[in-house]
Amino acid sequence: MIRIVACVALFSALVACGVDGEPERPEPRPATGITITGTVEVGISG
Repeated sequence: MIRIVACVALFSALVACGVDGEPERPEPRPATGITITGTVEVGISG
């Protein structure tokens, strides 16, 4: 019973993909004036 419910839920999710048409790019957001800067290091230092 659980397997059937899981299969139906998965099938429903896959069918719903793309139902509303092709994807569209979002409109560009205006600049907020906030700037984030910094550095990142990954690895072992010593």
